[in-house]
Amino acid sequence: MDLIDDSSEGNAHEYTVSEISGAVKRVIEGEFGRVRVRGEVGRVSRPSSGHMYFDLKDQGAVIAAVSWKGQVARMQVRPEEGMEVIATGRLTTFPGQSKYQLIVDTVEPAGAGALMAMLEARRKALAAEGLFDAGRKRPLPWLPEVIGVVTSPSGAVIRDILHRLRERFPRRVLIWPVAVQGQACAPEVARAIRGFNALPEGGAIPRPDLIIVARGGGSLEDLWGFNEEIVVRAAAESRIPLISAVGHETDTTLIDHASDRRAPTPTAAAEIAVPVRAELAARLGEAGVRMARAAQARLDHRSQRLSDLSRALGRPEALTAPARQRFDLVSDRLDPALRMVTVRGRERLVRAGAGLSLGTLKGFLARHSDRVGDLGKRLDNAQLRRRAEASRAVKDNRLRLDALGERLSHAGPARLALLQDRLDRLDRMRLTLGYTETLRRGYAVVRAGETLVTTAKDARHAPALEIEFRDGRVTVAPSGSPPADPPAPSRPRRTRREDPPEQGDLF
Repeated sequence: MDLIDDSSEGNAHEYTVSEISGAVKRVIEGEFGRVRVRGEVGRVSRPSSGHMYFDLKDQGAVIAAVSWKGQVARMQVRPEEGMEVIATGRLTTFPGQSKYQLIVDTVEPAGAGALMAMLEARRKALAAEGLFDAGRKRPLPWLPEVIGVVTSPSGAVIRDILHRLRERFPRRVLIWPVAVQGQACAPEVARAIRGFNALPEGGAIPRPDLIIVARGGGSLEDLWGFNEEIVVRAAAESRIPLISAVGHETDTTLIDHASDRRAPTPTAAAEIAVPVRAELAARLGEAGVRMARAAQARLDHRSQRLSDLSRALGRPEALTAPARQRFDLVSDRLDPALRMVTVRGRERLVRAGAGLSLGTLKGFLARHSDRVGDLGKRLDNAQLRRRAEASRAVKDNRLRLDALGERLSHAGPARLALLQDRLDRLDRMRLTLGYTETLRRGYAVVRAGETLVTTAKDARHAPALEIEFRDGRVTVAPSGSPPADPPAPSRPRRTRREDPPEQGDLF
């Protein structure tokens, strides 16, 4: 029996590895084709190529999944590790590793519960960093001069905001257009917030005093871009006060927690941003009337108080009479006292002048004239020293200037020699890299008229060919026609990007 079994196995057909792999591929793709697979996302890898590799798993098995770069760009929700999703794609094999895998086109959460669980986990992680703390929130300006709006320029949201601002208090509005849904939403919104903050104060484009991030209502998936971490961090880092107006009143996104103020709707954001001008004018008028009344009442009260106090005072004549009497008594004694002071002063002057003589004055003048002469000599010596120092400084500067001139005269020729040497090297490189050097090594350039011929198919269909060698050109006529005289060598004109560059084209 063993001999018969061995003989049958020896006569079995021998498959190659590629045949077996191709058969397995055809069976799997033909049996399953396009499928929807539900599972938990495991390991996720995003190499620099832009593709995405991840695992789908459940309690008993793991399927390798891959999404190419174009498919990743179209995904509304990208898979993250631990997320339960429904992946749609086609099942195939990868012969290089003897495994089957799922080529995923789209990924959607396995339910709102999974998406909400991921959202709650992200909210807790960002809250633990302090991005939602009340102490980080800035007060809104009472009446901003410039308002920056981050939203779609084609939706009804921007029209509602502009209409409400015109009704309440017209302000200057800067619109930063962004995508408010899809894969490009999160990076564009974060770039817009950071772009408004990067505008310089007093620049050509005015820097907003307030930012409004707005979008209309939608499902959780539609608003998911405003739950991305990059958007939340940009809102928390904003130095300009920010109002989030994403969705309707019942919609809540993570940017609402990081913003300085949350508005239930985009229209409500415009109402929060500015007051009503008519109401302000009415309040201002009422305040002016109340202020005028209060000022008049204050003046009337002070006037009445002054009248009451004045009645308690006596007559002015009675108050100043004692003082006038004392002044009269003192003025009677003032004239004799002035005369006595004058007499005593004259006596002291006479006594002081008696001690002075002509000799004393001459001696005083002689002593001080000697001192003046000494000071004059010192001044002359100082001026001489300053002239000598100035002369030495001029000589030193002239010597330094001569030395610098000599260095400059040597530096010019040396610089020119260096540049000439560099130019020679570049010219040699130009000659080496030119296509004419390639022709010298045995190559040729084939043209059909002004068109460069690079394939045998084009050569067979060409009516005539022109072949350029290192020493000239040769025209090859079609079969049965006499060859034309070779044209004089000339520089080729580049007609396509594939033409070899001329020597001069390198520089």
